[in-house]
Amino acid sequence: MFDSHKFYKQRFAAHMKETSRYLKYIFNGHIMIALLFFISAIAVYYQQWLASLPDNFPTALVMGMVLGLLVSYSPVRTLLKEPDLVFLIAAEHKMKAYFRNSLIYSFVIQLYLILLAIAAFGPLYFATYPDRSGKMYLLVLVVVLVFKGWNLITNWWMLRSREPSVRQVDLLIRIILNIAVFYFIVAGDMLFCAIATVLFILVFLYDYNLSRKQSGIVWDLLVEKDQNRMQAFYRLANMFAEVPHLKNRVKKRRWIVSLVSKVPFSNKNTFDYLYRITFVRSGDYLGMYIRLIVVGGLFVYFIPNIAMKILFAILFLYLSSFQMMTLYQHHRTVIWLDLYPVDFKWRKDALVKIIYQLTLFQAVLFALLFLVMQLYLGFVIALAAGIAFTFVFMNGYIKRKLV
Repeated sequence: MFDSHKFYKQRFAAHMKETSRYLKYIFNGHIMIALLFFISAIAVYYQQWLASLPDNFPTALVMGMVLGLLVSYSPVRTLLKEPDLVFLIAAEHKMKAYFRNSLIYSFVIQLYLILLAIAAFGPLYFATYPDRSGKMYLLVLVVVLVFKGWNLITNWWMLRSREPSVRQVDLLIRIILNIAVFYFIVAGDMLFCAIATVLFILVFLYDYNLSRKQSGIVWDLLVEKDQNRMQAFYRLANMFAEVPHLKNRVKKRRWIVSLVSKVPFSNKNTFDYLYRITFVRSGDYLGMYIRLIVVGGLFVYFIPNIAMKILFAILFLYLSSFQMMTLYQHHRTVIWLDLYPVDFKWRKDALVKIIYQLTLFQAVLFALLFLVMQLYLGFVIALAAGIAFTFVFMNGYIKRKLV
């Protein structure tokens, strides 16, 4: 007798074992130090900013948009795998307990974002509305949790539809209504909040009615969604450890390749060419590098203290160079690399060279921000510190780690 509840427990245990194995590499000492530095610095400047909060700051709009987007993003983690398309379809009528457990698990693992947002907005809320009690903010939290559950259930119903356009329109409508509900409740306009809630309930009931008209579960869509989320997790984990389950994505990006692929045609430059092409076309290396530059640049630009600007610039240089080390293992499963008639030392030298070039380029960009802000002494210090960090980190850490 097939027991879907028992089956889910087995699938869940295997999932937790696999993810926890990679999480211990992700949250290693390096990342924890960086996170502690981030949180401490942000908390200090957040408190200073609240002390001089403008009277016309749109707190209700900001909180409404963030909370509305958070509750709207409610993916369902089914933990399904590709073989389930063959072996579980016949037991679809017995899978009610399995999918119920999936909804509960999805709700629980997404609570941390909600609680973080509520905790972060708390000081802003009470600074903007000092006359309100804690019970009013507790009401906001309760409404957020209720809407989170409703959006999760609605998203599950809409996964019965094969039409992407139907799901996208439904999501857009729910996002607008969610933002409206939280905007009005934070602003204290309970009448319009109630109207937006009623409209959301009508959409909720419509989606339920629409799902009942569908013939059955769209198994291939559920598997595709879950596999995409697991691949996203694997790409993150691959920055810290080898992930054999990762399916590398390759993008053409011809115009960027044409810019970076110009290297001398010789055996010694074999891995120079390979790592440049890999950085541009494979995985999320280029995207991650650009994101770290943008986020780091925002911190450098907006933080008022010049010493903290420089510290944040160095921190983001460290994060970028540390993440780029995974290029060394990117082609570990390709046996042809071991057949190349090139010295193994050239492979390590090529990786050190590309990380050195990328880190120096990032250091120059951060230093130029000081020129934009007319902080000329900061420009000199940031450039010198960036070059010094790059040299020390390359020779003192990366070269010793490449074996």
